[in-house]
Amino acid sequence: MAFELGTPVNTALLVYILYSIQRILFPSNALPKTIPNEFKNGYTWMPKSHAPTLLYQTYTPKTLSPHNGQDGKRILLAIKGVVYDVTAGRNFYGPNGMYANFAGRDASRGMAKQSFDEEMLTPIDQPLDKLENLTPEEIDNMKGWMDHFSTKYIVCGKLVENDAA
Repeated sequence: MAFELGTPVNTALLVYILYSIQRILFPSNALPKTIPNEFKNGYTWMPKSHAPTLLYQTYTPKTLSPHNGQDGKRILLAIKGVVYDVTAGRNFYGPNGMYANFAGRDASRGMAKQSFDEEMLTPIDQPLDKLENLTPEEIDNMKGWMDHFSTKYIVCGKLVENDAA
């Protein structure tokens, strides 16, 4: 079976292959007339704005409490001394969210006990909860939450006692 250029399918295929080779060997270097800002006009690699930077830092219960999502601010919470930026989960942790009481607080005991009640929270002017009376199952539960948060949210600091910072 020989290749016949007289067949319309073969001719079209040969033209397409030659055109494709020409595009690969000699790509267009013309700049676009306008900078694309939507997918319709082409892909843009420039974000509309960069996310604000959040540095890793040491928090105390008092310095963590303002980060509760009020007025559109960041939402931080701590579990067993690790502070997470959960702003991306504003629907859950922000004002009126299911877990809003954990915003800006140490959520260790509540996460361990699977309780979102206010009494699970240590007052911000008290020493950190030592979590001494948790059962092994509750500790495993808390570690599971930490694993979940570590893969989903940014670790942005550590939580220490009020007088330690």
